[in-house]
Amino acid sequence: MAGQKDKFLKGKRISPVPIVDELSVKDLIDNYFNGYNAARIQELCHLISEKMSSQDVYVGFSLSGALTPAGLGSSCIVPMIRSGMIDYIVTTGANLYHDLHHSLDLPLTQGTPFVNDNELFEKDIIRIYDIFMEYEVLAATDNWLMRTFSRPEFQKRMGTRELHYLLGKFADEVEQERGTVGKSFIAEAYRYEVPIYTSSPGDSTLGLDIAALNLVGKDIYIDSSIDVNETAALILEAKQIGKSGVVVWGGGSPKNFILQPEPALQEVLGFDIKGHDYFVQVTDARPDTGGLSGATPNEAVSWAKIDPDTVNQSVVCYSDATIVMPLLTAYLESCKIRRKPKRLYKKLPKLTDKLRKKFLQQKDLILGKRSVADTIQFLKGSKA
Repeated sequence: MAGQKDKFLKGKRISPVPIVDELSVKDLIDNYFNGYNAARIQELCHLISEKMSSQDVYVGFSLSGALTPAGLGSSCIVPMIRSGMIDYIVTTGANLYHDLHHSLDLPLTQGTPFVNDNELFEKDIIRIYDIFMEYEVLAATDNWLMRTFSRPEFQKRMGTRELHYLLGKFADEVEQERGTVGKSFIAEAYRYEVPIYTSSPGDSTLGLDIAALNLVGKDIYIDSSIDVNETAALILEAKQIGKSGVVVWGGGSPKNFILQPEPALQEVLGFDIKGHDYFVQVTDARPDTGGLSGATPNEAVSWAKIDPDTVNQSVVCYSDATIVMPLLTAYLESCKIRRKPKRLYKKLPKLTDKLRKKFLQQKDLILGKRSVADTIQFLKGSKA
């Protein structure tokens, strides 16, 4: 009986000493985050710092929700890009749009949710819950974007990786001129050649500005198929030379987009691989409503998005990203974790060519020459 109990009672004993002054973030999390979602924060800090920090792990971050208005782009994403802990990003266009306010040195201020919004409307003040900005902030950002998108570099067919790289280039120029370097993660991603993808490029003011310019003779064509193939190529490379891991902040469309390369590779393109090796999510969404934002890593196994052999070390923390992300960033900084940046941006075209060649070698297996039963066998790992 004693042996049967041991497997349940082998965890660290909970017996912390009283908190004292000058306690480091690392000590706080390691020694005092012992239960409930605090323990999940401890677990995700350990998983990311001890396993996902290996140089051979390709780490992607997905970002949803209004994170950049709250300053998390510069306070958290920028340091993690600099430390080499983020290899690629999937985010909403809104996070990129509001990130540019900081590059352009346009003010966002702390406010309150307990306010008369009719009064704010009359005074041309925009509210994002408890963050305020003047309408002029949006107007100035749109003005800069319209002028930037009108440049000849943007007048072509491209994926969002290239779109955001070009935006980052011009944001970097602004930051160098205005002394705001480090205020925007899109500019930092440009400097470190970290590719940024948006799963729905028309669903933000960036898309609105592009659409307006196309009405008056510009020719900016964002092709989402490029993004789908590039991210699949990136994950295939990761699985062949190392491992892949994702850190999902919130959920929504970015969560699906960062996970879907796995079923794309297995179900559609026919590669005999398994899902992501590491999965971390910070969310306030519940799983029982059936939405993707709350879907658990175990459910993702059934979609071939996460490796069933490693799902037991996935971490889901039910908390607010604006709380957990600064804690994780401070924890990683206190661990002095540094990885060599992979600089994937310029490697993606060659990786996509590799993907194309490999798919062409086996496309007949997928495109109509198998029965449904053969396909099921193939998806389970036994090639037809």
